[in-house]
Amino acid sequence: MSPAARRRLLALAVAALVLTACGKKGPPVPPEVRLPAMPAAVHGSIDEQAVVVSWTAPATRMDGTRLRRVARYRVFRREEDAAGPPKSAMLSSGRVVGYDEVATIRTDAPAPATVQGSSVIWVDHRALAPGRRYVYVVTAEDELGRSSAPSERLVVPFVSAPKAPRGLTATPGDRRVTLTWQPPEALQDGSAPTGDIRYVVLRGTGASGAPLAAITAQPLDSTTFTDTAVENDADYRYAVRAVRVEPSVSATGETSATVAVAPADTTPPPAPAGLVAVPSGGAIRLAWNASPQADVAAYAVYRAAAGGDFVRIATTVPPATVYTDRDVQPGTTYRYAVTAIGRARRPNESARSDSVSVRAP
Repeated sequence: MSPAARRRLLALAVAALVLTACGKKGPPVPPEVRLPAMPAAVHGSIDEQAVVVSWTAPATRMDGTRLRRVARYRVFRREEDAAGPPKSAMLSSGRVVGYDEVATIRTDAPAPATVQGSSVIWVDHRALAPGRRYVYVVTAEDELGRSSAPSERLVVPFVSAPKAPRGLTATPGDRRVTLTWQPPEALQDGSAPTGDIRYVVLRGTGASGAPLAAITAQPLDSTTFTDTAVENDADYRYAVRAVRVEPSVSATGETSATVAVAPADTTPPPAPAGLVAVPSGGAIRLAWNASPQADVAAYAVYRAAAGGDFVRIATTVPPATVYTDRDVQPGTTYRYAVTAIGRARRPNESARSDSVSVRAP
């Protein structure tokens, strides 16, 4: 065998030894399948002078395996004219070509963004101009800095939001509050309202201080609303915001003036029945049937001398339904009646019972 042939044979043997020693059982995994999946359900709306962008965090990688957590999000934005299709979004060297990076959100310290479970919300206040169109994409990075592809593009035409609704009033009732208001006079740019104008009702508890939160699941198409998820004798505050609904975006406007109200039971209990008066040993003993209504706080006893007006002389607390009047003059005839008083911040008193007359012994 020639020296050249021996050298070729030795090279082949070494290569075989190396391949055997490395222990590989298949082809290497392409690195792109280990990237996080892209954020999903990207949504946008206008809140006064800002754009609210939200999305859902990816739970898997591109190969379908579980993504333990997202370390950070990057938000990219492009400003465009309103006409024509939006520019495509391509990731190159960690950046989206043709877009500006406007936010980096670390999931361990997301403020000013908010993270609620798998939902992320970020608000864009940066140099927004009415009449322009803004295109957003979001990327997700894992703890090793590997980035997902850009999300689907979110196109937000920046339209003017409505001014505040006018003339909000609140009418209290029994475990209810009825609100009415007038539509906004104009949009924030001074133009006449256009599109479908709807409304969000906000409520806070307590006389002051507690923040207001939306209580309508969907914007209303009416300028009246009755809130039945309230308790009597509790303090509530209300406000309303108008929402301009366009085919491509919704714009929520300013908050109206706040009104305070306390629901109350305005229905008195039924009058007591079965009143009887029995003279006994220098006194007159009264007894009556208990009211069928559960929220009676007290019974009031009224007395009138012959030809006189009724005057309240005492109260009793349920379950007591008897009273002994010892302040009587022998031989004098008295008339008696009883009322029921409801348990409310502003007590409701029933009509008087049928009266009875009796002569003091």
